Amino acid sequence: MATFTTTNAVGEREDLSDVITRIDPEETPIFSALKKETGNGVFVEWQVQELAAASATNYQNEGADATYDTPTATTRLGNYMQISQKDAQVSGTLDAVDKAGRDKETAYQKVLKGLELRRDIEKYLHSDTARSGSDPRKAGTLSSWITNVDDASGTSAATGDGTDVPDMSGTNRALTLAQIDTAMQAAYTDGGQPNMLVVSPAKKAAFSDLNSGSVATNQINYTAPREAAIVGSVSLYLSDFGQLDVVIDRFASDDRVYLLDSDYASICTLPNRNFAVQEMAKTGDSEKFQILTEWTLKVSAPKAHGAVYDLS
Repeated sequence: MATFTTTNAVGEREDLSDVITRIDPEETPIFSALKKETGNGVFVEWQVQELAAASATNYQNEGADATYDTPTATTRLGNYMQISQKDAQVSGTLDAVDKAGRDKETAYQKVLKGLELRRDIEKYLHSDTARSGSDPRKAGTLSSWITNVDDASGTSAATGDGTDVPDMSGTNRALTLAQIDTAMQAAYTDGGQPNMLVVSPAKKAAFSDLNSGSVATNQINYTAPREAAIVGSVSLYLSDFGQLDVVIDRFASDDRVYLLDSDYASICTLPNRNFAVQEMAKTGDSEKFQILTEWTLKVSAPKAHGAVYDLS
């Protein structure tokens, strides 16, 4: 007599978890770290003031008349607002039926589309895109603003006003601490204090393999006996010109690393256009919506940042 098993039985209930796992990562380190501001036009402008060069000979005769130098004018910079959006359409039936892991499908999709929109912005910031006022408007990305760079011979850095991007035509080379130090020193000399070293996953592994007395050693303190752990990563770099938190960005390019001063860059959006949910006209048995943001990258002090280009 054959054994009666689940193979030939009828009526066994399905075992479907009530938890939905999002496989795609949603981390957006640059977008999250930068300040958030509001602008009032499609072209956001700001001014940068350069101080006169410091003098080591500022000593005067007693009773001397004043001499008047021409004041240093401000530099006027600007970037275009860019419209980014995510759309979705959910049938009335899907909203009504019983679902695992969520209640109302429309609400769930709004959360997902908001996360996807953040990821799109993060990936865009890593692209080489100059600002453009032509329709569709485009915001100048990080590489269009940074001039304090260590690059290979043959590469031309951007002008630093958002109007162009580096050509990245130099011969690729391996990442070194000397390259990072060069960019860090240049940014520091120009008044910046970069606090983020943004690297791709591949460059994080390469950075952890670098050996220098300036690399801080990770320490793990256990409150109870445990198996020994092998630490192979570096999350903090103490340079001669300040501390850099090593931040992994899944959307970063392998051919560069950025040294960012989060005090001098921000994401600027138009009022009521910051991840605004817009319900679209109903034309059938479905709910349609759009999540939209009109934003730009505001680099309030381009010289405060640095980069290393032309990495293999």
